[in-house]
Amino acid sequence: MKDYFKITTERVKIKDIELALSGDLKLFLSDESSRLIVECREYLDRRLAASDDPVYGINTGFGSLYDRKISSRDLGTLQQNLVMSHACGMGDEVPKHIVKLILFLKIKSLSYGHSGVQLSTVKRLVDFFNHDILPVVYQQGSLGASGDLAPLSHLSLPLMGMGEVNHKGEIIPASKALDEFNLKPLELKSKEGLALLNGTQFMSAYGTWCCIEAERLMRLADITGALSLDAYDGRSEAFNEIVHKVRPHPGQLETAARMLEILRGSELIKRTKMHVQDPYSFRCIPQVHGASKDALNYVVSVFETEINSVTDNPTIFPNEDEIISAGNFHGQPLALALDYLCLAVSEIASISERRIYRLLSGKRGLPVFLVAKPGLNSGFMIPQYTAASIVSQNKQLCTPASADTIESSQGQEDHVSMGANAALKALKVIENTERVLAIEFYVAAQALEFRRPARSSDFIEKIIESYRKRISFVDTDRIMYYDMNESVLFLRSLNM
Repeated sequence: MKDYFKITTERVKIKDIELALSGDLKLFLSDESSRLIVECREYLDRRLAASDDPVYGINTGFGSLYDRKISSRDLGTLQQNLVMSHACGMGDEVPKHIVKLILFLKIKSLSYGHSGVQLSTVKRLVDFFNHDILPVVYQQGSLGASGDLAPLSHLSLPLMGMGEVNHKGEIIPASKALDEFNLKPLELKSKEGLALLNGTQFMSAYGTWCCIEAERLMRLADITGALSLDAYDGRSEAFNEIVHKVRPHPGQLETAARMLEILRGSELIKRTKMHVQDPYSFRCIPQVHGASKDALNYVVSVFETEINSVTDNPTIFPNEDEIISAGNFHGQPLALALDYLCLAVSEIASISERRIYRLLSGKRGLPVFLVAKPGLNSGFMIPQYTAASIVSQNKQLCTPASADTIESSQGQEDHVSMGANAALKALKVIENTERVLAIEFYVAAQALEFRRPARSSDFIEKIIESYRKRISFVDTDRIMYYDMNESVLFLRSLNM
């Protein structure tokens, strides 16, 4: 198995990043990337030595202070001051696996040689990734427009021996972690602080992780939906390929085929039905799940463009002899995509909760609330309440962050994306949806037992067999949140 992941200028996909984050893979810079980084830095040094002309953020102040000229002897101090003064994050810590992803994406963005950083700076980021020195970064503070300034400042402080890091399971001063690996604090040169702080890597890391998780949930939603359909004594005609060929949305076609594949060989799905039609939450699984998959595919395309981009400012073009101050740090493409992802994933939870409700209704030969002696026992009544509460929260989180903007920096930054807030709530919607699917699986597995001795498909029965080793059938009332949390863990363990 490969032990290293090479950072090059070639396009990476989200699946490549998922691989790089798994196991103990180490990063290293390709020769081409190292050369481009060095050539860009040398060009910037020559340019500054040959001219005293103001270049934004390199020999001027930042934001609305762009008209304040900085002397050449203070250029390094300017960059250090930038990192320190912008480290204003608050709130909860960013999860460690997402911090590691931010490091990866920052390295990737700097590897194109358009940012003016020293090679040693990029190598230090690689060292942090490889040694699991993970800066303590906070969730609140980014407007998603002049880059993710506050969180990326916290990411960058430890490079200079400041701030704190997570290492070996504890939070320690960054200086202590540097000492452990005999690393000296970096002394930033002109432009470097701006290159580290400007960029969309906070939004991009959250968005990339959301895409990875959302793809997993889409697969689980089909499995859980198929289990519920069989447990509800549902019909299969709605998944017939000829129906979907006359309305050929890719996700719809894929979902219909997947449902039939999951249910292949089921005794339950084949038997004669008393009813001629199922409720929408069952019959329209291809249309609803499929639309969410199509939305996710769009979001993945946006993030795969972003993670293969240069997003700091100004951008340096040695071959064209140009240093251009522009706006590649603006998170609008990501903010809109993340808001779209919220809607797409929340719909998976919404339709799942409706299937839960139907399974508890006491219809189609199932006992009310799926328990013996209802009244004495409440059965699965309250798991549906929990699912409904979570779905309601998702609806609130679907209010688009990208619709908002607040002027900052004395009007110089007069339109911002709020993409960082979009990213945070997108992950919350995904976590919520995972819980709703786990509740549906819990309920549907219980309902399936009332269809015995008839069996579902071999695929579903094998999953249920594994599930029952961890969560037993509910005969009478018991504490259920243990089972519900275990169901979440069970779904995470499935490699589908």
